[in-house]
Amino acid sequence: MLSELRTSRLSPHKYYELYMRAFDELRKLEMFFREETTRGNCSVVDLYELVQHAGNVLPRLYLLCTVGSVYIKSKEAPAKDVLKDLVEMSRGIQHPLRGLFLRSYLSQISRDKLPDIGSEYEGDADSVNDAIEFVLQNFIEMNKLWVRMQHQGPQRDKEKREKERSELRDLVGKNLHVLSQIEGVDLEMYKETVLPRILEQVVNCKDELAQFYLMDCIIQVFPDEYHLQTLETLLSAFPQLQPGVDIKTVLSQLMDRLSNYAASSPEVLPEFLQVEAFAKFSSAIGKVIEAQPDMPAVSAITLYVSLLTFTLRVHPDRLDYVDQVLGACVKKLSGKEKLQDSRATKQIVALLSAPLEKYSNIVTALELSNYPKVMDHLDNSTTKVMAVVIIQSIMKNTTCVSTSDKVEALFELIKGLIKDMDGTQDDDVDEEDFKEEQNSVARLIHMLYNEDQEEMLKIICTVQKHILRGGPKRLPFTVPSLVFLALKLVRRLQGQDGDVVGEDVPTTPKKIFQILNQTIEALYLVPCPELSLRLYLQCAEAANDCDLEPVAYEFFTQAFILYEEEIADSKAQVTAIHLIIGTLQRMNIFGVENRDTLTHKATGYSAKLLKKPDQCRAVYACSHLFWVEDQDGVKDGERVLLCLKRALRIANAAQQMANAARGSSGSISLFIEILNKYLYFFEKGNPQITSSAIQGLIELITTEMQGENATSDPSAEAFFSSTMRYIQFQKQKGGSMGEKYETIKAS
Repeated sequence: MLSELRTSRLSPHKYYELYMRAFDELRKLEMFFREETTRGNCSVVDLYELVQHAGNVLPRLYLLCTVGSVYIKSKEAPAKDVLKDLVEMSRGIQHPLRGLFLRSYLSQISRDKLPDIGSEYEGDADSVNDAIEFVLQNFIEMNKLWVRMQHQGPQRDKEKREKERSELRDLVGKNLHVLSQIEGVDLEMYKETVLPRILEQVVNCKDELAQFYLMDCIIQVFPDEYHLQTLETLLSAFPQLQPGVDIKTVLSQLMDRLSNYAASSPEVLPEFLQVEAFAKFSSAIGKVIEAQPDMPAVSAITLYVSLLTFTLRVHPDRLDYVDQVLGACVKKLSGKEKLQDSRATKQIVALLSAPLEKYSNIVTALELSNYPKVMDHLDNSTTKVMAVVIIQSIMKNTTCVSTSDKVEALFELIKGLIKDMDGTQDDDVDEEDFKEEQNSVARLIHMLYNEDQEEMLKIICTVQKHILRGGPKRLPFTVPSLVFLALKLVRRLQGQDGDVVGEDVPTTPKKIFQILNQTIEALYLVPCPELSLRLYLQCAEAANDCDLEPVAYEFFTQAFILYEEEIADSKAQVTAIHLIIGTLQRMNIFGVENRDTLTHKATGYSAKLLKKPDQCRAVYACSHLFWVEDQDGVKDGERVLLCLKRALRIANAAQQMANAARGSSGSISLFIEILNKYLYFFEKGNPQITSSAIQGLIELITTEMQGENATSDPSAEAFFSSTMRYIQFQKQKGGSMGEKYETIKAS
């Protein structure tokens, strides 16, 4: 069977199967030899000499190794001498495949017989060195044979051979595992002897597959503490590796291991500072990139992502280190156009997201001068993705951005969302995505706050500057948030009239209202009249609370101009006029002249609505403009009555139009609604609203409901019944209110 191992016709896979069968038989043979020597049937020394007379060199060496194992176990000779003999004799096989498996066999039978500290085979003081030397020598020879395999056979089969070689890599790597298990390999020994010898072999073999695998092995099998203390030696090998070696993966694994080591054992952090781990990693990455000018951008960025992750775990308090990593990335990308490679952009997003996740605070990231420079290398779509990530981080951690400088820096980072980037077409943007992006910007604006009023005004001005560049599609989403942010400040400043003059004008409501006027005007020009009108009315109400009559009047003027010139849709007009009436009713700042002008406008527009029912409802709503409970002087009963009578006339006209068009009277719900308004003002003490007028209206409704042309309307009938029950309830309640209702018949 051992002679079969001499073949050159088998593939590595098949050869391995043959080797395993031979290995099983050799183990049995070893047990037989041990039993024979133990019984005294033969001397192990004679046996060791005897097998060396075997005819063929390969079977002879397998037998020699087998007997050598028995020889060491018998302790009749020092283990170091036998091992040295075996490793030297194995040089006799130089065929790559056969030699590799022979040395693998030698490694397997000797691993438990090394003269290590505490081992039963330990000899004199230098025996540990001999054990290390034996494993290193075997490793070096095996690696040479493994590398040489690539040159066996024609060039066309090179890819196949590389695959076969890859399958055999563990045979070589096991030697490094054995080295790591030797007790005598302490830090000093590893630093002075083991690592330099291994790295020398790795660099000199000049084989990409071997270099990648062996560097990975070194990182995986030896302790993290050893890596930390020998970092400079280990990193010095990376720039010397072949250009085709996937250095980024190996270096990333090393940094990940060390950062995990630091995270799991905080007491070792001073050692990282002592050995200047960050500086060494940073320098090594720079040298690797410099040594490989053709390295793809994605590989370089991946290295920086790993370095940044290492930095954030080991030195989270060193923002200068974080910024240094980002700066190195910017330097690598400088002179290049925006990244188009999706893998590279994905790594950039990972690089930029890491500080956000670590610090949970965008303000910290804003202190990094190179952060926006890295973002500049992203394409437009990825810039948007990163901007959304930043906003989500702020919302998730409820981060408050509190200075205008920070807001400026933040809006520069998210500029992909707040203005059109060069080369971006509106047609390319999904409508739903666009809305979600703009809503996120609107939510962000509400996260800006500073107790200092001057600084808050600066923040508002900064936001205004940025969002007004957003274009007509964005303003309807972002302007309302800015308006309400500014109105919050106005509420805080209530009572300051803003009449201070001079160079240093303090923050006053009047100053903020000027900014708001400019902002809403930009929205109005989009055009977006209905939203602009709502915002003008909000500002008017705030100005009312600040006792700024001219400002409030100006906002109402703008609202009416919008209504006149821009709002043409009948439904939108109805909504708008009711908003105007509702806001105007709450105003208490206006003098008689200004109030009359505005109420006259409101009642006039109410009567000009397209549909009669809409006219009727708007006109009776105007009655509230002339009777305000919490305000002295605005209780004009006559004008209230005029509005209600006008509403009745319009309701009557609506009835007649319905009768003419459909041959039956329309719904009487308008009359019932007006009746309820009569009852409201009757209770409030309007002297013009008498019980006889209410009685007449009740009789009118009853007559209409019982008329020949009346159409059944269950909802109107239920409404009327409910109103009658209310009147009855008030009568039964007694007291002054009961007396008022006494003359009204509710049946």
